[in-house]
Amino acid sequence: MTDTRPQGVFVSPSDKRAIIFANGLLADPPAARAAIRPADLLIAADGGLHHLQALGLRPHVLIGDLDSIGPDEARQMEASGVRVARFSPRKDQTDLELAVRLAMAEGAADILIFGALGARWDHTLANLLLLAHPDFRTIRLRLVDGTQQIYLIQSQAVIEGQPGDTVSLMALTGDARGVTTAGLEYPLTNGRLAFGSTLGVSNVLLGATARVQVEEGLLACIVIDTSEVAAPDGNRSGQPAKINEAF
Repeated sequence: MTDTRPQGVFVSPSDKRAIIFANGLLADPPAARAAIRPADLLIAADGGLHHLQALGLRPHVLIGDLDSIGPDEARQMEASGVRVARFSPRKDQTDLELAVRLAMAEGAADILIFGALGARWDHTLANLLLLAHPDFRTIRLRLVDGTQQIYLIQSQAVIEGQPGDTVSLMALTGDARGVTTAGLEYPLTNGRLAFGSTLGVSNVLLGATARVQVEEGLLACIVIDTSEVAAPDGNRSGQPAKINEAF
């Protein structure tokens, strides 16, 4: 499975990992199921419960205002031993943000999120921007969507994958300056990625690794594993490219 480490944070293999299922589209259910380890904390953010149920799984925690599942289903989950954290619909955070905060409170330093994209554009954009929340800078937080994943680069990163994988870099909180890349088809040396620019979109991994360094700003990094061929049912069996922070 993928591995990404925020700059300055060491996460040992024994540290707790949480997997959150949100209520967006689940692009590749078999890959999501294969990513789950026995020791993972499984959290359903409201309607994300249905994704887990479709995979034959039951969450450890169900959280949110539960408007996507209804009170009867919530009571059934509770009766089956699932911890249910109910919130008012007039809450200040989305169900997914509440789930991330709960995972952190439970000691998870590595959090994967499935089903965060698609369906509603407002939630999709909010979920993407959630990666940049200052409260989450000390954890590994990744959105995984089939063979694609997105994470943030605060200082430097090594991207591991296969030659031909797509790597896109975009400035997220204003211009990113001092951007230097190695191992990508279109390199940058002490370059500038302007906020809103598409300059960093659709680069290509030349070998097994690429390096990215940014002196100022925050980069969103999207990695797409292009080595897998879609199966007849439209699903892919491969895993996203591997990412390791710091080099």
